[in-house]
Amino acid sequence: MDEQDSSAAPGVPEEAIQKLHTAYRDIKDQMSKVIVGQDEVIDQLLIALFSRGHCLLEGVPGLAKTLMISTLSRCLSLTFSRIQFTPDLMPADITGTDVLQQNQTTGMREFRFIQGPLFHNMVLADEINRTPPKTQAALLEAMQERQVSVGQVRHVLAEPFFVLATQNPIEQEGTYVLPEAQQDRFMFKVFVRYPSFEEEKQIAKQTTALMTDDVRSVLNSEEITNLQRIVRQVPVSDHVIEYALALVRQTRVTEPAATDFCREWLSWGAGPRAVQMLLLGGKARALLNGRTHVATEDIAALAAPVLRHRIVTNFTAESDGVTPDRVVERLVKETPAKEGELTRDPRFQRIFAA
Repeated sequence: MDEQDSSAAPGVPEEAIQKLHTAYRDIKDQMSKVIVGQDEVIDQLLIALFSRGHCLLEGVPGLAKTLMISTLSRCLSLTFSRIQFTPDLMPADITGTDVLQQNQTTGMREFRFIQGPLFHNMVLADEINRTPPKTQAALLEAMQERQVSVGQVRHVLAEPFFVLATQNPIEQEGTYVLPEAQQDRFMFKVFVRYPSFEEEKQIAKQTTALMTDDVRSVLNSEEITNLQRIVRQVPVSDHVIEYALALVRQTRVTEPAATDFCREWLSWGAGPRAVQMLLLGGKARALLNGRTHVATEDIAALAAPVLRHRIVTNFTAESDGVTPDRVVERLVKETPAKEGELTRDPRFQRIFAA
């Protein structure tokens, strides 16, 4: 991967960089008091949070997804809300509704808006694929516009606003699968996997004995909002931008830049939002690790969570057992990361000419 100068980036205060790096380590320490393992998942959640993105988490039941998210909200002094999505859930159940009440002073009847569970900083949308599209659309409006519409009135949500939606990869009967266009609204699709033997052994000890967690707050909402602005000030070199573009444009099977294996395995590729998420995530990842520049290694590390829900495998891939992650892994392996190699390699000239 490419190496760059590690001095402070222009326009990014050194104290802010240090504060974010220190906060990252402190949050990981606090989370470890309750959550065993899942370091990669926690990293991706924090990167999405500081990038002002949202996450879609996929994992079987019992992997502490809810506990992880609620503990993270405590570490960050954020208000937390959990919505259990069910087939009978209506948009008003999550956004809130107007209620007719009598004014005790004037005696007149008037409508008063009662806020729904979306009016919190961190929202866990549990099993999002079990609710009808109308309710899913209400959540997606809040994610994208950071507001909810009730009647003809728009209600702005408080910042920071962070949605973590979960879905179960098993028991698909009776579910409403999120279309690819709606999944694209999520910055990352995060896989929560089974723990290792030693991690599960520690979980068994920890959860079957008397225990108290003394998780303390590391950052408040105002500090998080300020740090989100700092992330966007991090500069990105043209080479890193070209690397991100190369990864994404190779997946577009209808374009000349697509690789042969993508044409064979994919029916649809990633759009421009994928490049935006790669670069924003790369900025946040660099700062969390105490660096003031984005390297191609940051882009490569985030390629799977950014692209796995934005590319669609075809029947050939499914019959051969090829997953989106395998496609992304091959993209990263075959795309030159060193500065100058990408533009000199004749195999990739079509990417920049298209």
